[in-house]
Amino acid sequence: MIRGIVAGLAAGGLWGLVFVAPRMAAGFSPVDLTAGRFLAYGLVALAALLAGAGTRRLPTFHQACAAAGMSLPGFTGYYLLLVLAIRDAGTEVPALVIGTIPLWVMLLGKPGDLRWRALAPGVALTATGLALMMAAPASGQAGAHFLRGVALAIASLACWTAFALLNSAWLKRHPQVSLTDWANWLGVATGLGALGLWLAAGSAPAALLAQPGLGRFALLCAATGFGSAWLATILWNMASRRLPASLCGQLIVSETLFALLYSFAWDGRWPTQAQAAACVLFTLGILASVKAHR
Repeated sequence: MIRGIVAGLAAGGLWGLVFVAPRMAAGFSPVDLTAGRFLAYGLVALAALLAGAGTRRLPTFHQACAAAGMSLPGFTGYYLLLVLAIRDAGTEVPALVIGTIPLWVMLLGKPGDLRWRALAPGVALTATGLALMMAAPASGQAGAHFLRGVALAIASLACWTAFALLNSAWLKRHPQVSLTDWANWLGVATGLGALGLWLAAGSAPAALLAQPGLGRFALLCAATGFGSAWLATILWNMASRRLPASLCGQLIVSETLFALLYSFAWDGRWPTQAQAAACVLFTLGILASVKAHR
């Protein structure tokens, strides 16, 4: 169990990195950062497929189309919207908005025997925490661009929530497809989509190479592509295999908490009292929602 908890927390730490990466590569466009991250993910997935060429299945036409279709909301679209949201609203509020994904997935996929009354405390705590964080944005974030960032974060949330529900339903309808094969097919599809995104709207190669901080940008793309996408998925699968589903649900909260920790560390400041209270309320809300599903 200890190994499972450590693996789950490590996955959360890697996922949290994607929230501060756009600020660490502030001179690069959201398109370049999104494309760079998922090109790295696609290359890792392709290498994994080639390494197991004798044992890995290739997708059928319909399976390839499903992977391509779900890679757009689940990876490229989700992260591009998130990077834009962080550009406009900073890290803290988008991190909390995205952190409600487990709650929305639970609400939309609610078991028939679970009463709405049982979910009310968690929903109320989470909503209060979000409202408190958005009512006290960091200096320089207030204004129309901040509200636009919140809207983009909500759109990003909608993309990944839709992906989570569609992905779960697809896997249940196709039990013959292994989880490893599906993850690699999604990775290759995401990498191809990222390449198309960069060719259509990314910076010209000469401009990209001349950009200051190119080394940091490349390192962040590798860290978020290899680490936050491919490796984090492996760690999360390890946690899911070793731990009860209810405990895994609680560990998802670590993604948001790591994102906030990285953000405050990057800024070199402590959270305000309102922000700290919002984090506590948000965490309690998610845990209350998970408890209601036990």
